[in-house]
Amino acid sequence: MSMNAEPGSHRPPGGVGFLLAQVGAHAAAHFAAGIAPLDLTPPQAGLLRMLIVQPGRSQRELADALGMPPSRFVKFADTLEQRGLIERRPNPDDRRLHALYLTESGTALLSRLAVAARENEEALCRSLTPDERAQLASLLGRLATDQGLTAGVHPGYKTVR
Repeated sequence: MSMNAEPGSHRPPGGVGFLLAQVGAHAAAHFAAGIAPLDLTPPQAGLLRMLIVQPGRSQRELADALGMPPSRFVKFADTLEQRGLIERRPNPDDRRLHALYLTESGTALLSRLAVAARENEEALCRSLTPDERAQLASLLGRLATDQGLTAGVHPGYKTVR
């Protein structure tokens, strides 16, 4: 069975997996370029987003949620702490653990990040109607769930250095 479109058809060449990879790579690069002026990488942006949703999580919890080895997570968080975007506080329930929180600077930067993310999504989905966009999001969500992917967590965290 050919994975290429038939002459005269409206189906683009390649199968669903290829098209997902193609659009995904493009979307990731476009997002990275859009947040580069904020001096953030996509993984850093994701951690800031996680901390606004669930502040006070331990480094270990966050590393586990991201699928990242704890030793690598510490260095990853150190960078954001050095920039004054997050802070570590002692965990009141377990002194051996540190809880992570956004600082005021981190919260302010997250607002700018949200604007960049919306602009990225608008550019990516400009050829879709609002109904098509909602349908695409629903279908992709079903695929992600079926594949055992963690909602809201990019699988690329496993390779963050």
